[in-house]
Amino acid sequence: MRNVERTRLAAGILLMVTTLLTAGCAALGDNPEDPFGSFASALSSGDASKAAEHTTDPAAAESAISDMFTHLGENAEVRVSAHDVDDESGTGLLTMSWEFGEGRGLDYETGGRAIDTDDGWRLEWSSTLLHKNLAPGTHLQYSDDKNVMTPVVDRGGAALMTWHTVGVVTLRRDALSEGSAALAPVLAGIDPSITDKSIKSAAGQQQTDVVTVATLRERDLDSVRSRLESISGVTVVEQGKLLTVDRALKSPLLGGIDKAWNDRISRGAGWSVSIVDDSGNPVDQLTSVAAQPADPLQLTLDRRLQLLAQQAVAAQGKPAVLVAMSTSTGGLLAVAQNSAADAGGAIALSGLYPPGSTFKTITTAAALSSGTATPDTVLPCPGRATIEGRTIPNEDDFDLGAVPLSTAFSRSCNTTMATLSNRLGPDALPAVAEQLGLGVDFVVPGIVTVTGAVPRADSPALRVENGIGQGSVTASPFGMAVVEASLGHGSMVLPSLIVGETTTANMTPEPLDPRVIGQLRAMMRQTVTSGTASALSDIGGLGGKTGTAEYGDSGDAHGWFTGISGDIAFASLVVGGGSSQPAVEVAGDFLRPANEG
Repeated sequence: MRNVERTRLAAGILLMVTTLLTAGCAALGDNPEDPFGSFASALSSGDASKAAEHTTDPAAAESAISDMFTHLGENAEVRVSAHDVDDESGTGLLTMSWEFGEGRGLDYETGGRAIDTDDGWRLEWSSTLLHKNLAPGTHLQYSDDKNVMTPVVDRGGAALMTWHTVGVVTLRRDALSEGSAALAPVLAGIDPSITDKSIKSAAGQQQTDVVTVATLRERDLDSVRSRLESISGVTVVEQGKLLTVDRALKSPLLGGIDKAWNDRISRGAGWSVSIVDDSGNPVDQLTSVAAQPADPLQLTLDRRLQLLAQQAVAAQGKPAVLVAMSTSTGGLLAVAQNSAADAGGAIALSGLYPPGSTFKTITTAAALSSGTATPDTVLPCPGRATIEGRTIPNEDDFDLGAVPLSTAFSRSCNTTMATLSNRLGPDALPAVAEQLGLGVDFVVPGIVTVTGAVPRADSPALRVENGIGQGSVTASPFGMAVVEASLGHGSMVLPSLIVGETTTANMTPEPLDPRVIGQLRAMMRQTVTSGTASALSDIGGLGGKTGTAEYGDSGDAHGWFTGISGDIAFASLVVGGGSSQPAVEVAGDFLRPANEG
C-alpha cells in the first residue's frame, strides 16, 4: 500500500511539473518571470527595444539586435527550445528561424543564461544570445549572390547595357552655397548640363542633408577624382550600376529596363548568411547557395538602328522623336528623342498629339472598307470647302480640282478627306483605328505606352474634324508606329520590347480586308514617288503619309511623317515643327543609312 502511495505521489509531482512547463511554453512572452520566452517573443515581433529590455545590458543589446535586423531583415521566428531556471539562475536554448524569401531559410540554435536581478529575471547579455559564434566586432550578414555580369543585349546579341562601377557624387547641404560653385565646373566637363544653378535646383527637390549631384562612370570619375576630393562637403561613394555600354546610346526604352534585368538575374540568384567583421570580411559562413548562370536579357531593340535614330532626331532644334518597329514581329527596333524632347518625358511612348494628315490613312481605310470610295473614285479637291459649317482649307489653299482618291491621298487634300469622313458613320473611324491598334491599350513588359484615342463622332462637324486628324483625335508617336506596323503586318501587331515576354491588349480586333491594305500601301507609295513626301523618293520601296497638325489658337503646328520601309514601320514627329518637312527630314536621315546596312 505504501509503495502504491509513493508511486501516485511521484506521478502527481511529474504531472504538475509537466503541466507547469507546458503552460509556460504556451504563454511565451506573457510571463514576466520567463526571460527566455519574453526575449523570444520580442525578437519574433521585430521589436529590438523590447527584446533588449529583457537583458542585463539593454543599450548594448538593442544596438546589436537592431544591427542584426538591419543585415538579416525582421522575418525571424524565435522560440524557446529548452530552459532550466532555478531560484537564482538558469540556462536556456533558443531556436532562430529566418526567412529571406521563397526557398531561402536558415535555422540554428543558440542559448544563454538567465539571472535574478533587482529588476527581475533578465538574460545575461552576450552577443552569443543571437548566434553562438558571434564575437565583439562581428555581425550577421545576409547577401544576395546575383550574376550582375549578365548583360542586356539587342536582337542580334550585341551588348546594350552592362554592369559598371560608378561614383555617386554628393554634396552636404550645409556646404551647398560655396560647394556647388566649386563643383559645377569640375562636372561640367563630363556633363555640360551640370551648373551651379542645376545643383542648387536639385538640392531644392531633395529633402536630405546630403544632395546627390551626379553619377559618374569609372573612367570619368578617375579623371576628376582628385579635384572632387579637394572640394569641401563633397563625397564620392562607389557602387555598381547597370548602364549602357556607350554613353551615346540612350532611349526611353532603356529607362526602366533595370527592373526586368534585376528580375532576370534574381531568378537564379545565390545567397548566403555569414558572420563578418566591421570591414565586411567574412569570418564564418553559416550557409550558402551558389548562383546559377543567367541568360542575357535580350531586347527587340537594334543597336545600330537606335544610334541612327538618335543621330536623326539630334539634327533638329525643336523636340523631335522617332519610333521604329518591325512589321513582322511587332518588336520595337528604335525609339529616340532629342534633348529638347527629353524635357517633356518619354513623349515618344506616351505623349499625345493631334495626328493631323497622318490620320488620313485611317480615314481612307474606313472609306475603302465601307465601299464609300475606291482608289479610282474621282472626288473634288478645292482649295477650301465649307462642310457642316466648318471651313476646311488645304495647305496654302492648293486646288487640284476633281482627282482620283489616290491622288487626293498622296497630295494630302484636306477638303477631300473632310468630305469623305462626313459620309461615314459615327463609329467608322474608331472601328478602323482599333483594327490598326490606335486606341488599343497594350501592356508591354518593360515600358509604359499609350497609343491614343479616336472617340465616337456623333455630330457631322466632329466627323469632319476627326477625319483630318484634328478634332478629338489624339495619337502618340508609338501609336502611329503601331498603325504602320499593323498595315505592314496585315493585322494588328502586338508591340514588344523584351524577347520572350508576352504583350497583352484589351481587345483583338478583326484585321482589315487584305484588298484594302493593298490599296492603302499603293497610295502610301504614291505619296513618296509623286506626293507630299517626294523628298524621299530616292528610298526604294518606301511608302508613307505626311501630316501637319494644328494646335492651340495661334496657328502653330506639329510635323509628322509615318510609313513603312521594308520590315521597318516608323513614325517621326517634330513638336511645333510648323509643317511635315522636319519630320520627313528625320525619317530620311534615319532610313537612308538604315537601308545601307
